[in-house]
This record gives sequence, C-alpha cells and structure tokens, in this order.
Amino acid sequence: MSAFVQFINTVWHQFVGVMSQYNIIVDTLDILLVAFVIYKLIQIVRQTRAKQLTYGVVLLLMVWLISGWMGMRTVSAVLQSIFTQGVLAVAIIFQPEIRSALELVSRSNIGSLVRGATQKSVMAECIDSVCHACQNFQNSKTGALIVFERSTKLGDIISTGTVINADVSPEIIGNIFFVNTPLHDGAMIIRDGRIAAAGCILPLTHASVNKQLGTRHRASMGMTEISDAVVVVVSEETGTISVSMGGHIERGFNHITLKELLMAELIPETEDNQSGTFFKRLFKGGKKQ
Repeated sequence: MSAFVQFINTVWHQFVGVMSQYNIIVDTLDILLVAFVIYKLIQIVRQTRAKQLTYGVVLLLMVWLISGWMGMRTVSAVLQSIFTQGVLAVAIIFQPEIRSALELVSRSNIGSLVRGATQKSVMAECIDSVCHACQNFQNSKTGALIVFERSTKLGDIISTGTVINADVSPEIIGNIFFVNTPLHDGAMIIRDGRIAAAGCILPLTHASVNKQLGTRHRASMGMTEISDAVVVVVSEETGTISVSMGGHIERGFNHITLKELLMAELIPETEDNQSGTFFKRLFKGGKKQ
C-alpha cells in the first residue's frame, strides 16, 4: 500500500508542477490546435484509400515499440532504420491525400461561401444533364459509366483517358458513349460540375459479384472502393441504371430516383451532411452485388 501511495504522490507532484507552468490561454490554444489537426488528419485518412496504408504503418510502429521493450535489437534496429529513412516513401505513397489536405487548408470559409451558391447551381445543372442522358441510354440500351469526383482527387484516373474539360450536356454525354466511338468503352470523369475526361480506365473490384453484372459494374465498384466517388452505370444489355458508392452497388434507378440520389449526395444541404443521408438510408445494410 505504501508503494501505491508513493506512486500517487509522485504523480500528484508532477501534475502540480506541470499545472504551475500552465498558461491558460496559450497552452489551451496550443492543445486545441493540435487536437484539431489530428481530428482533420483522421477524417482525411478515413475518407480515402490511405486508411489501409495507415493500418500498416501503425502495426509496424507497434512492433517497433514492442521489440525495443523486449530487447530485440535486430528487429528494433531494422524498424528504426525504416522509420528514420521512410519519410520520403510515406510522402510518395500518401501524395494524393497530402495534396487533398493542403487544398483543404488553403480554402477559406469566406471563399467557400462566395463559391458555394455558384457551385451548387453548376452541379445541379450537371446532375440534370446526366439524368437526362441516362434516361436516353436506358431507352436505347446504351452502356455508360460516369464518375462524379468528390473529395478524393482522381488525377491518376483522369490521366488514363482523354482530357476534355467541357460543360456537361446530354448531347455531349450522348456523343461520348455513342456505340463504336473511340471513348464509349471507358469512364467519363466529372469534376466540379464539368467533364474532366472520358475514356478513362477504372480499377475492377475483386469482390464476388452477381453474374449479371458486367465489366462496367465491376469497374464502378472498384472505383468506389478506393475513393469516395459516386459512379453511375447504365447496362448496355438491359438498360438498367445502377449507382455505386462505398464499394456497394444499387440497381433499378430511373431518371427521377437517380436525380434524387445525386442531388442528396453531391449537393448536401449542410457541411455536416457530406456523407449523404440519402446514401445511408438507401444503402443501409446493403450487400455487394
């Protein structure tokens, strides 16, 4: 019991010593800023493909600490060398996420308010055009694969296709996916309400899927497994409209329900609704198909 009391006294004296030097304004602000930065980093990691890589880094860090505590000098030395020299490698691996984070930091709230109304109007017109085009594709059974970029930047995917940088319209979308045209087999990427590129190659999902789903559907699921993009698919066999998000795919949309979903996901009413309440309701408990 005396050892426990001595331990408590030691902790108390250390606490008193720290608090005696505590500046209530500067140190509180310091703690809050650090907490905010950590919170934002966690948000960025959870919303991007860096999540799986982060798990690996944390696991290696835990092994390093345990090996040092157990006196495993060889393992500890190797891992210490990896962490010491691996800063550049981490910067390369997490380059898209680091770029996205810097872009978020550079955006001011005032600038966001000024751009917000205009961007919403552009996106609303874009969604209307996409839904109109998908209705035409559904009637004519024309295959299409349309990717809406969100916070995860898709520059590496855009580079696999042909850069277009054009306003969205049903006519342009129809020309891109018209049968036997050079770009009809690839994906079209929409960034900030404009067509960024077409004929792009998407990664395929490795999940088990329904045999009725073709390559376009597998590509749409694969794209949403590594990003927070929203992907619209029109089947050239059946004309069925499907939407993929978060690695899941939902089928059986028409132009009205498609517009409702895209508006809810891409033009949230509040900043806190970025994840999309409509998506949560629609895909709740859904299975990968």
